Amino acid sequence: MAIALLIAGSVSAQYYTPRRGYTNNVNTGNSNSDFYEPRIGMDVGVNISNTTSAYNSNFSTNTLTGFHAGLTFDIPLIYPISLAPEAIYSQKGYTAVTPSGNFTQRTQFIDLPVLLKFNVGPILRLYAGPQYSFLLSTQNTYDNGFVVTNQQYYNNTGTKAILDGVLGVAFDLSRYVDLRARYTLDLKSTSSVNSAYQPDYRNQVWQFGLNFKF
Repeated sequence: MAIALLIAGSVSAQYYTPRRGYTNNVNTGNSNSDFYEPRIGMDVGVNISNTTSAYNSNFSTNTLTGFHAGLTFDIPLIYPISLAPEAIYSQKGYTAVTPSGNFTQRTQFIDLPVLLKFNVGPILRLYAGPQYSFLLSTQNTYDNGFVVTNQQYYNNTGTKAILDGVLGVAFDLSRYVDLRARYTLDLKSTSSVNSAYQPDYRNQVWQFGLNFKF
């Protein structure tokens, strides 16, 4: 975050004027003249998720593809920093190959990130901050090659709220659309038991999507 602030400060010294932050020497459709206007948006995209273990190096899973969609907000603070709260429906999970067959876990979350947004140059945006994720449901599918079984249940720790850390980047394609990429990692494990059979695993998600701003 410190490096991002230094870069953003350097860029703002080149492109920002105190009155409205207008970009004098960059010809772009998304100038800084509207920086202080709050924006609302709609984000849609794809998730590529799996899990990682903080203590068990032998624990590994394969990725699972899902999607995410929700509302985004841009609340300007002081140039070049904005507050970016969001409310996102997000599919996460993982797949694993076991000696007895293939296992898939798909989870449904409501993610509530509260991020700081740094405007770096005319089109580049950096994001960083915490996120609370609330589990809605868990679906486990086991396939041994002959029988596929599905179960709906929740068997993690006593709370369904998980604290995450988020890092991201966005590129303004126009004044109304930007391309986003993010990495999210659980800061709290999803299991209270640390063993080879039930490791202390955490969700990690790569998100790619488009944000439509209004």
